Parts: sequence; structure tokens; C-alpha cells
Amino acid sequence: MADIPTLELLDGGRIPAMGLGTSKHKGVEGAALFARAIEDGYRLIDTAAQYGNELSVGQGVKDSRVEREQLFITTKIAGGDQGTGATTHGLEGSLRRLGVDYVDLTLIHWPNPSRGLYLQTWEELIKLRERGLTKHIGVSNFLPHQIEELEAQTGVLPVLNQIQLSPIIARKDLRSFHASKAIVTEAWRPLGPVENLLGQVLVENIASEVGKSPAQVVLRWAVQSGILPIPVSSKPQRNAENLQVFDFELSDDHMRALDLLDTSDRFVWDPMSHEEW
Repeated sequence: MADIPTLELLDGGRIPAMGLGTSKHKGVEGAALFARAIEDGYRLIDTAAQYGNELSVGQGVKDSRVEREQLFITTKIAGGDQGTGATTHGLEGSLRRLGVDYVDLTLIHWPNPSRGLYLQTWEELIKLRERGLTKHIGVSNFLPHQIEELEAQTGVLPVLNQIQLSPIIARKDLRSFHASKAIVTEAWRPLGPVENLLGQVLVENIASEVGKSPAQVVLRWAVQSGILPIPVSSKPQRNAENLQVFDFELSDDHMRALDLLDTSDRFVWDPMSHEEW
């Protein structure tokens, strides 16, 4: 079983340095996949109301027989649950479906700026944290000016921003902003399937040199860059393999070469126009 290090959150908490994404899986098969991943060593499990799989995640947690206190469960407030009152209803619904009394981290899934409700949602999440329904609060797919607004209006920064990120979508400016605020950068789609990242000759060559898979090379790039990746796979063996990135390091030359794959924001879903409910 992999020994997963942790990262410090700005509120003093700690979070595993890699997690399991769950967005594509649900039902009985999903529950079995999640239970197996937990048994294989995953402790950070990332879900969302919008994924429609919180019941399966909850069942997987139960079936894994790992104590709840050993797990770090993240869920997200959907666009339709933003705003005063609705946010509480949304999180309470997530807790019921997950079968837990609290989650470790609750994120606002997308800012959905056309609704103008993310500040209200943030204010309510602060209260829900005080009630103990969530230990930590953060955001997903937010831009710097939106995070600065949350801080200016409430005095509370998100501990984490989960964003689309891979070597091809490196988001360097946003990561620098996060670092200046001690916000953890978490990556969804860290293996960049849309950009055919794992098929890049450079990635394959580095994998051959270090005796690891292309996916492990890319995930190691994230870890060494201070990024928390949450890869998704339907294959238990692949999930287990993805965890095996804490027993080797990439050289400075490897890291620089992978950094050069960045295509800026070419493949990014723009959170000023892309909204989800």
C-alpha cells in the first residue's frame, strides 16, 4: 500500500497529496471501484452532487471497512444549490447520500457568474463549517478576481482551488496566485485525456528512462510541482498504479522538458462562460 504524504492547508488542516477522482463512475460497479481504491491506499475521495454518484461513493466507503476518520471526503455544491438557504440544503443532501455526518472539504463546483450567487454561497459555507458539517471549505474552477472577492467580503480564503490542469494546461499564473495566498492547487484531468498527453513522445521517453508508466510520470510532475492531482480511472489496477508516484523523482531536466509542453489556456474551459448546474 502506498504511503501518501499530506499537504498543509492554510487553516492548519492537512490533505492527502493525491486523491481519487470519481466523476465518471456510479452504481454498484462504481461502489466496488471506490471500495477497492480505498483498500489499495487512497484516502482522499473526490465527489460532487453534480456527478450523481454520492450514494455509490458512500457505499464504497462503507464497504472498504476503513474508518471514516482515516478518509478525506470532498464534495461540491452544484450550481443549482448556490445561494442563501440552497447551499445548506445542498450540503445536507450530499451528507445524506454519502451516509456521513460531515465531509472534510466542500467546494463551490463552478462560480457560475451569470447567477451572481457564489459570494452568498461562500458566506453560507463559512456558517456550515462553523456548524461542523464540513471541516474545510474551498472552490473549484475559480479565477483570481473571484477568490479575491470572497476574501475581501468575508475575510476567509478558500483552502484549495480545484482546476483543470496538466503539463499541457499548466495554469502557471493561477498557480502563482494560489501560492501567494497559500491556497492548495488541486488538478482535475491531471492526465489530460483530451490533449493526448500520455501519447506525447516526450512523456513516453521519460517513462522509459525512469521505469514508470506515462501516467506515473505525469502525476509525478504534478506532485513535484506542488500540485494535488485527482486522477480518474475505471480500472482498479490503473488506480493502484497511479498511487505509485511517491517512490521516485523526476530530474530537473525532466521537469523542465515537461514544463515546455504547456500550451497556455488553449484547452481550458473558461469559468467566465462555462457554467454547470
